[in-house]
Amino acid sequence: MDANPDIRQNLENELRVAIDAVVVAARVCRSVQASITKDVLEKSDRSPVTVADYSSQAIICRAIGDVFPNDRIIAEEGSEALRQRENATVLDRAVSELARQSIHATGPEVCDWIDHGGHADYSDRFWTLDPIDGTKGFLRGEQYAISLALIINGQIQLAVLGCPNLKRSDDTKSSGAMFHAIRGHGSFEVSIDQPDIENARVTRVSDTKQWADARFCESVESGHSSHGKSAQIAETLGINQPPVRLDSQAKYAVVARGEADAYLRLPTSADYREKIWDHAGGVLIVEEAGGRVTDIFGRPLEFPYGRELTANRGVIVSNDRLHESLLSAIKSAEIQ
Repeated sequence: MDANPDIRQNLENELRVAIDAVVVAARVCRSVQASITKDVLEKSDRSPVTVADYSSQAIICRAIGDVFPNDRIIAEEGSEALRQRENATVLDRAVSELARQSIHATGPEVCDWIDHGGHADYSDRFWTLDPIDGTKGFLRGEQYAISLALIINGQIQLAVLGCPNLKRSDDTKSSGAMFHAIRGHGSFEVSIDQPDIENARVTRVSDTKQWADARFCESVESGHSSHGKSAQIAETLGINQPPVRLDSQAKYAVVARGEADAYLRLPTSADYREKIWDHAGGVLIVEEAGGRVTDIFGRPLEFPYGRELTANRGVIVSNDRLHESLLSAIKSAEIQ
């Protein structure tokens, strides 16, 4: 835990801005997802997720830029393709979706907001944003996440993770969970529809100590993580239960609140490096819930290299109690 008692007070404004922006972005994402029909899926039409991606990033970058105009944002999307004439219908749809949230703007203004997230280089204070993490899950009507984190002097200090389709821990009938954390001050869950941070539920990892009782969480898509290696590790550790597979950084949320004990994102190629926006939000949520996040060699994730986790290979997330034995099993499997 961070020893600085003033950091939460110092970041309260940032937390409120971040939460409010993610709430509005989630409304737009839900609106777009609701329009996805079977016919759209059969045609492999990715335009809905494209509209939601751009709209979500525009909303969040606009909100941060209005309150913290000097803050840089490293985000996933850029507006270059959106500005092309052949994509005019996508831009028009994004403008319409923002208008439904009482954000009235022209197409060029929306593009400019998106491009506020176009920074690529490290700075001592910057945000990183994934406007929709888990695009295939979004298209299937399943899990996706909106992930936002503030990094100061190379360390994640604040995170907000919105999971519009994840069941809340306090209400199994309602979906829409949001998680937030400030370093040193715990991890919390609220409703994404009514984020009452004053009455948030504390999020804690599981207390599982034996692998026979443990459960993995991994990506649905094998292209994101090596399922074969995961199965090998599970067999080595004596895990009996099948893995929980779901898209996006919702996996971090599931580990953070103890519904899974570990999440593996194992390298799929020798030269691939993870993007920071795919992990930063979830990392702090898990760590502040009592968990641990490293790469496959046990090194903490490092964020001073711009858009990528250049110094790390893969990502390993656990409830901390199982972490060392998990790293040993990965080493035995000769994963590099």
